[in-house]
Amino acid sequence: MSSLFIEGALLGLTLATFFGFGPAFFALVQTSIHRGFGPAALLAVGIFFNDVLMVVLCLMGAVQIVTEPSNYLYFGISSGIILIIFGLVTYTRKVKVPAEDTNDTVELPVQISSPRWFTYIAKGFFMNIVNPFVWIFWVGVVVGISARMGGDEVKLTSFFSGTLIIVLTSDLLKAYGAYTIKGFFTSKMIRKLNKIAGIGLIIFGVFLMGKVIFESLF
Repeated sequence: MSSLFIEGALLGLTLATFFGFGPAFFALVQTSIHRGFGPAALLAVGIFFNDVLMVVLCLMGAVQIVTEPSNYLYFGISSGIILIIFGLVTYTRKVKVPAEDTNDTVELPVQISSPRWFTYIAKGFFMNIVNPFVWIFWVGVVVGISARMGGDEVKLTSFFSGTLIIVLTSDLLKAYGAYTIKGFFTSKMIRKLNKIAGIGLIIFGVFLMGKVIFESLF
């Protein structure tokens, strides 16, 4: 295995460990518990496609389009609104389903109908595509690594393949972990988890909007 691939994998492991608990993490766990591992895995694939696109665009220099000041504000506000909407839907999501041990019904934060497979991929993809902080992060990483490797396409491909594969693997493990322990959750715990996930997404959205507006003004 290429040493550059291993170096990239180490970067991916660092990202997954220290920067892997943002909005995407909440979405992965919530989807895995309520929909199952399959839909959560599709969500992770959508996030992966988004990361691949960002790396490619950064390498091509097209990232200037979204990092231009006026576009930065637009993308930031759009991303904040999307995260807030996701959060509100997650927080308020409830449906009546049969209780396990009684003839009564209890409210669980689960939807009966299930979106099509490509809906999960699209959600994972667009969750990050309008987030300027994700773009800026990848710009910093790609520019730094490109400068170090003199723009060698083969070396860069090997390095970032390792990074992206580890990030994808990490997201799949998070989803699988949430799926395997969901049997230990009571209906009360699931309701609380749904609310926590929703509040987390809303906080991320408000923070993102506030930060880009503040930076645009000052």
